[in-house]
Amino acid sequence: MKFVIITNVNHIEKNCQFFGYSPYVREMNIWLKYVDQVAIVAHSRKDNPTTIDIPYFHNQIEFKKVPDFSFISFKNIIFSMFKIPIIIWKIFWTMKNADHIHLRCPGNMGLIGCFVQILFPKKIKTAKYAGNWDPKSKQPWTYKLQKYILNNTFLTKNMTVLVYGDWEKQSKNIKSFFTATYSEIEKTQIQKIPLRPVVKFIFVGSLVLGKNPMYAVNLVEKFIKKGNNAILDIYGEGVERSALENYIKNNKLENVIILNGNQTKEILKKAYQESHFVILPSKSEGWPKAIAEAMFWGCIPIATKVSCIPFMLDYGKRGVLIEFDLDNDVKKINNFLDNELFIEMSGKVSDWSQYYTTDIFEFEIKKMLGK
Repeated sequence: MKFVIITNVNHIEKNCQFFGYSPYVREMNIWLKYVDQVAIVAHSRKDNPTTIDIPYFHNQIEFKKVPDFSFISFKNIIFSMFKIPIIIWKIFWTMKNADHIHLRCPGNMGLIGCFVQILFPKKIKTAKYAGNWDPKSKQPWTYKLQKYILNNTFLTKNMTVLVYGDWEKQSKNIKSFFTATYSEIEKTQIQKIPLRPVVKFIFVGSLVLGKNPMYAVNLVEKFIKKGNNAILDIYGEGVERSALENYIKNNKLENVIILNGNQTKEILKKAYQESHFVILPSKSEGWPKAIAEAMFWGCIPIATKVSCIPFMLDYGKRGVLIEFDLDNDVKKINNFLDNELFIEMSGKVSDWSQYYTTDIFEFEIKKMLGK
């Protein structure tokens, strides 16, 4: 089987290998176990991989590099008009020679892929929509267009679209799905450290406005001002780092808010195991890996009501759904400060998350690939 991936992930080329964002590549490596040849149409650059980049594991990879493009300014739009025909041409011929077409959406490359796949109604296709599939959510028009094309059975045939959450009035193309990080052999009985003397919070994600790391800082700061001892470990990098550093310094929070940068999977795993709560005050999500991973290790999630998060938290029975009201959100957290209640809830969240292992994920992928 020749398996074709159309993705917006920016790759790094080093020593004849292609590296990409580790959660994405780790997932794709599971798909690639069951295919003979792989063609990847994506952007790439020659650079050194970082701690969050890993390589594909396959010995028959054909990488088809295409130019990066965007529509964020008038200048970029003009340049994109010259780049897009080249990208369409490469995607078309790559799809024509494919046995299975796999789109990664949403994104600019996913959008072009959505249009080109219409020309191949008989080919077997899958798409992973990693964003918020909620039909009522506010999203860029390009995201809505991708969702419309993928959901439309006249335009998109022979396609299985993997989405997060279970939504009403969806076509037969749509399949509710999940993602996973840990395997069956990693499952273990959770034994959390006591909440006293220090309540440990963790934030994992890009330091960007959409993830709202500043609210996580404000929330823990307010929690401390209410007379609690607490610490917040922040893992990730992004454009908001300098603003966070300045806020932490100006408010003398250096001892309780720690910026750890990007770290490896093993370091994050240990951090989850040693934390009590995971905070994700995000404005938009798909299946938030940081929440699912932390829940696997018994961290009680504190998150917003976006995408499938209410389902993951069982609408407040498996965690705290916040409203961006600091006083009220801190009160909700205080409800879990009883040690017995915390241990009971911690067990519930880990029991739920430990169902979604990479073994279950791989079993479902094999079925879609006809293996």
